[in-house]
Amino acid sequence: MIANEQQLDGLLSEPSDNDVRAMSELEGDLLILGVAGKMGPSLAKRAVRAAKRASLKKRIIGVARFSDPAIRQELEKAGIETISADLLESGSVAKLPDAQNVLYMAARKFGSTGAEYLTWAMNTLLPALVAERFAGSRIVAFSTGNVYPLVPVTQSGATEATPVEPVGEYAQSVLGRERMFEYFSRKNGTPVMLLRLNYAIDLRYGVLLDIGQKVFERRPIDLSMGHVNVIWQGDANSVALRSFKLSQSPPAVLNITGPETVSVRWLARRFGERFGIEPTLEGTEAATALLSNAGRCHTIFGYPSVTVEQMIDWVADWIAMGGSTLAKPTHFETRDGRF
Repeated sequence: MIANEQQLDGLLSEPSDNDVRAMSELEGDLLILGVAGKMGPSLAKRAVRAAKRASLKKRIIGVARFSDPAIRQELEKAGIETISADLLESGSVAKLPDAQNVLYMAARKFGSTGAEYLTWAMNTLLPALVAERFAGSRIVAFSTGNVYPLVPVTQSGATEATPVEPVGEYAQSVLGRERMFEYFSRKNGTPVMLLRLNYAIDLRYGVLLDIGQKVFERRPIDLSMGHVNVIWQGDANSVALRSFKLSQSPPAVLNITGPETVSVRWLARRFGERFGIEPTLEGTEAATALLSNAGRCHTIFGYPSVTVEQMIDWVADWIAMGGSTLAKPTHFETRDGRF
């Protein structure tokens, strides 16, 4: 059982031996753009802890708007240098310090419908500015499995070779992000790795929290997107830190998720068993879903360290004890791409 946020953050930021080795082999400092999001703080702390364990004097620099000052204070206390900046403001990207390694996490998803212009600016214009500014760096950029089409649930998910076919403007704008990094990578020879992630799990957000809360609160669960992939956020962060060595020009692409195609119906019933509540299920499973095959990732980096069953246990305990959440539903059940 994970008893509190301090323990959770410690677990998410605990570097593996492979993380320590990767940081020791990574030449130069690390600049993380969009560090204040859901995954950024624990990833930055993991990088700092890995560098310290390797006895390295390496700058870890985190950039964000820091609308919540507490996150900035938390990062600085952990040893991360911080820069407050709205990267869409004219000249902001140009003022950033040089760094040999850039981890791109800046993104916009929720709220896209009705403000598509901002989503496109954040997801496509900003990557172009960053790619040109850091033409001489290595770049690892987060993308999403949403760039793939919905695929038959019987076919093990989309691989990196599956033709992209994004549904909705959010996913289209993320493909725009990839294309901007590709353009500048080809133009300038910048080594880039594009990480197509779905879905990262923390106890404070994620698909499992969404489903578990609905069971606990006796709210109906929509089965139309009947299958999902999930991965522990700490494992996703580990892959990100270890991916710099795989960056190349033109960009490399890697799916990041867990190895299982997980049934939403099964997840609801597992939470129901934990809570002693019969889940309310609505609709039927469609023949297709947003699914990725991360077999290549697992071949390179190994299987995730945290299993689906372990995540279910942790999330169920968290919900039952009233643990805090980010109040940011994933909307995993969305099939039309409107976020």
